Amino acid sequence: MAQEEQLKLFRTWSSPFALRVVWALKIKGLEYETVFEDITNKSPSLLHYNPIHKKVPVLVHNGKPICESLVILEYIDDTWKENPLLPLDPYDKAMARFWAKFGDDKIMTSVWSVFIAKREEQEEAIAKALEELNFIEQQLKDKKFFNGEKIGYLDIAYGWMVNLLSILEEITGVELVDAEKLPLLSAWIQNFSDDPVIKEFWPPRDKMILKFQAMLDEYLPAAGSK
Repeated sequence: MAQEEQLKLFRTWSSPFALRVVWALKIKGLEYETVFEDITNKSPSLLHYNPIHKKVPVLVHNGKPICESLVILEYIDDTWKENPLLPLDPYDKAMARFWAKFGDDKIMTSVWSVFIAKREEQEEAIAKALEELNFIEQQLKDKKFFNGEKIGYLDIAYGWMVNLLSILEEITGVELVDAEKLPLLSAWIQNFSDDPVIKEFWPPRDKMILKFQAMLDEYLPAAGSK
């Protein structure tokens, strides 16, 4: 990469938000330096580049920081035009942004609620999550990916679901997404996870299971992870 296009990515080994940026940079064919952070002991550089939220990911381009994963994706797409991530049509682009925000604001919360719910509350949590996931199901009609035949912005935005769902399902024994309830989403999960660019960067599964087992134990100290 030329001197004028130096890229540095601050991330952790497990952050699904940072993984979005990793995928986007790979799809664009961009070289970059990775700086792994310990969120319990944040580096002065991270605090300098992201003094507002003090978290990853942060992409530094020519010394200028860009924070928040969805914002970073748009910056990457606006700066390097080859292999576009967002649709070119203005309406389709707006809808991709809308559904990405819906995923972060609604679906992440409802999915996590399923796995931390007490047994007597879990059925209601599952119903709510499935209702919201069905909205996403509808966006996949007649498409392999949200972007069509190639992985794009919205696929990357929902990529967290592919890995974390299977990990949480394995830990808890609660299956949330299956081919009978959500056939299009199930097919998308398989297509996305099978893509060489995507699976190249999955964090170690055994470490992820230990990490999320500990997180679930914090939420459910009496019952463990159920």
